[in-house]
Amino acid sequence: MKSDSLHFEDSPEVTRGSFKIALIRKNYTPYGGAENYLRLVAKGLKAEGYEIHVFSRDIYQNNDFIIHKINSPNKPSFLSNIFFAVNSRNALKKESFDCVLSFERIPFQDIYSVRKKALSKLSNGVYRAGDGCHREWLNKRKLIEPFFKNLSFFINPHHLTLLYLEKQCFLNSRIIIANSIMVKNDIIKHYNIPEDKIHVIYNGVDLNRFHPVSREESRNVKSSLGIKEDRVILFAGSDFKRKGLITLLRATSLLDMKDKRLIVVGKGNISYYLKKAKELRTDKHVTFWGSEKEIERLYGIADIFVLPTIYDPFSNATLEAMASGLPVVTTAYNGASELIEDRIQGFIVNDPLDAKTFANRISTTLNNAGEMGRNARIKAENFSIEKAVDEIIKMFKRII
Repeated sequence: MKSDSLHFEDSPEVTRGSFKIALIRKNYTPYGGAENYLRLVAKGLKAEGYEIHVFSRDIYQNNDFIIHKINSPNKPSFLSNIFFAVNSRNALKKESFDCVLSFERIPFQDIYSVRKKALSKLSNGVYRAGDGCHREWLNKRKLIEPFFKNLSFFINPHHLTLLYLEKQCFLNSRIIIANSIMVKNDIIKHYNIPEDKIHVIYNGVDLNRFHPVSREESRNVKSSLGIKEDRVILFAGSDFKRKGLITLLRATSLLDMKDKRLIVVGKGNISYYLKKAKELRTDKHVTFWGSEKEIERLYGIADIFVLPTIYDPFSNATLEAMASGLPVVTTAYNGASELIEDRIQGFIVNDPLDAKTFANRISTTLNNAGEMGRNARIKAENFSIEKAVDEIIKMFKRII
């Protein structure tokens, strides 16, 4: 397995070691696509010589960055979000930063930078809308939630708080980074934000960590993991309902699963979905893996990555799978689908609930997995984490 170390070319537009940057993310753990992306961005900025401060509620051992613990209760969720927003703002005001990049909905208003003894306002810094547009997500949830559940969104304090924070964040941030055109369009549609205020920077992937493996290496890993089937369908997501796992289970029930195995990676209500798999008589072909820190091992043994997501601003797992040489079948509601061309790197399904179409696209992709997988890797090579970080660095440079 190749090293996951990152290398950045020196850029004449960037002065090394000239920035002190604050990154904000409420949940900063080893798991989760957004959290992992923050870690990679922070690591890339650190490689450029910049001083990185991470403000988070969660603390785990990391010697690369200066981590500030922000207190907020676990529950109820709406109070947790309010306390984190307020306490983050207070913590930021105790120090001076050249730029603040928030991965969280925070309506901070008074962020200043001290440069050469001169005080200048940063106009609220930069917000990266990695979690997408919550108002659009609530609209998409109508596809999978009963009528009365949808009505509850209008009185639920959790959603009301997120919508308030989201609106303030979009209005007050100097620059908004959207990780897909889909998210940019959603923000404009719901909040009437000027188009030139929103910049699309696609997520980046560590091309050294995620890469195709040889058939021999794949067979060896399969053997070590106890996977006997010849073909492996991979699903990865931390929210089974939003990621559309039920659609995938229904699709597998329509497929000939002889010598095939579906591996489900991530956290979720496993007992519920195992029951559904049994009802669909496909449980013998499904493995619920749980969380996996070394997910590259599973990309290495898979033949295809499938994500029937209801709403995903930009699925990091999709790009990781492509970089690993896997074709992808996903929905048009996944921002990462903007990197996929039908029949070239995989397929895009317009209806996330259409199990029959998913079954058909999975079958076709498995029959052409080699060629589509090679195309997927070629496309992913245009979206390295180095390129994404370089775009963010250049944006910081223009702001300051």
